[in-house]
Order: sequence, then structure tokens, then C-alpha cells
Amino acid sequence: MTRHHEEKVLPFTPAQMFDLVADVAQYPEFLPWTAAARIRSRSTIAGGEVMEADLVISFKLFRERFGSRVTLLPDEGRILTEYLDGPFRHLKSVWSFAEAGAAGCKVTFDVDFEFRNAILAGVIGLVFNEAMTRVVRAFETRAHALYPPVAGRQA
Repeated sequence: MTRHHEEKVLPFTPAQMFDLVADVAQYPEFLPWTAAARIRSRSTIAGGEVMEADLVISFKLFRERFGSRVTLLPDEGRILTEYLDGPFRHLKSVWSFAEAGAAGCKVTFDVDFEFRNAILAGVIGLVFNEAMTRVVRAFETRAHALYPPVAGRQA
């Protein structure tokens, strides 16, 4: 299984960062390798919402659709993603957003996955950490484009 962990402190509120990551339909506008996004369904749960969504990922000759269940828990400042269908054997990610005092918001991202296809796993494995770092950086860049830094917080 391939895993990645990243933490960053950004000059935005936890609510702003939560809303940015929760807006799956907008991913193709700014997220690397994301060619399309579609929300299949949405339902309300205690403390949040669950959506099922499809993303089309395009990387070099690889183009695949995968489905996931995204659990949005705004009061906890967490977004959980579980794999439903597509080219993976397993995929799970967790985003967490917490106050970081005057510095802004502490963003934590954890993902682990495994492809069904061993050749694809080998190719992606070579660039995986760099790719995940670029994904997190894309969210950071998008936040800077959408939100002014919170007063007293610097980029």
C-alpha cells in the first residue's frame, strides 16, 4: 500500500479550507490530473453530509474514472474519502482542518491506496509523493486565489 502524510499551516480559516476541499465539483478547475468530476448523490447525516462522487484522473497515458464516498464533517473539521469503484484495490484519505492561532489553519492530509494493476502501481509509485505534494499545493494555491489571508496571518 502507498501512503502519504502532509501537514501545512495556511493563513486561512479552517472553515475556508474545509469548504475548498469539500467542493469536489470544482476540482477540474485547479487540481492536477483531474479531468472531470461528477457528484452522483448527496445525503444529510448527523453532523454533516455524505456525497458519492466520480473523478476522472488523467496522467500521461493513464485515464481512469473512480468513484468515492466523501463524508463531510464540518463540526469536526474533517473530510473522509472512501473508495467505491474504479482502478484501485483500496483508497482512503482524511483531510483535517484545525485552528493554528494567529498563524491560521493547520491542514493535515493523509492518503493511502493500492492499485489493482501492478504495472500501474509501479509507474505511479515512482512519482507518488511528488504528485501528492502537488495536489496539496494546488489546494493552497486555490485558497490564495479565492480568499484573502485572515487578518494578522501571513502567507
